[in-house]
Amino acid sequence: MRERQVGFVFQHYALFRHMTVFENVAFGLRVRPKSTRPSDAEIKRRVHELLDLVQLDWLGDRYPAQLSGGQRQRIALARALAVEPKVLLLDEPFGALDTKVRKELRRWLKRLHDEMHVTSVFVTHDQEEALEVADRVVVMNKGRIEQIGTPDAVYDAPASPFVYQFLGDVNLFHSRVHGGFAQVGGLDVPAGAQDSAIAYVRPHDIEIERTQLGDALPVLIDHVRAIGSIVRLDMHLDSGDPVEAEMSRDAYSDKAFKAGERVFIRPRSAKVFAEDFSI
Repeated sequence: MRERQVGFVFQHYALFRHMTVFENVAFGLRVRPKSTRPSDAEIKRRVHELLDLVQLDWLGDRYPAQLSGGQRQRIALARALAVEPKVLLLDEPFGALDTKVRKELRRWLKRLHDEMHVTSVFVTHDQEEALEVADRVVVMNKGRIEQIGTPDAVYDAPASPFVYQFLGDVNLFHSRVHGGFAQVGGLDVPAGAQDSAIAYVRPHDIEIERTQLGDALPVLIDHVRAIGSIVRLDMHLDSGDPVEAEMSRDAYSDKAFKAGERVFIRPRSAKVFAEDFSI
């Protein structure tokens, strides 16, 4: 009966420094018991196939110290795949890499996974990484599972305040509940039977106007920062509580809000949790 293999990719590569790239990838095959060890010709074929798969076949005779961080991690992945694992475990595999390389590798890994069809468990503290790479997300808090679902389901319908805050920036608005609804800036949000609640609102779900419409909340703009394709506005309510909003550069150019300006905000959508919700 064929043994079930588990492939493991570490955060810090864990490549053998004294071995070439080729020998690192071949390692798992060479240490198999003699009865199940492939022939040298088969090992050579398999290693070159994997190096070609991770687009690094031309580096087979080099050593880990001669590679970039992204190249080392791809070699570590090829080594894990060499034993034809039934399950692939990746423990923060891109944690030691810079942001640009991380983004390139996770797109590459997604394409590779679609080709290989290996069940993979990817551990990460990077929320964007989890939402982009995974077919299914498990959010854990202190060893306890908070929520399991597709990336869209977990992001759009968080099951707890922890999940809401873990998967991106969020604003908190304290509200009283009347008739089962909490009102936040003119938006009525279903809130159940509790007397008070906290509404969670994403920065991109906040509308900003110069004139007050209905029960829109007055705020004072503290800072305006352009960050790539978005503009972020740091504001505060009359109570002093901070509020953060985001809009596209195009939307901002039409409004041109300035620091020190008093404006009014309304949430487009919100999620309400009881104030005593256990986190």
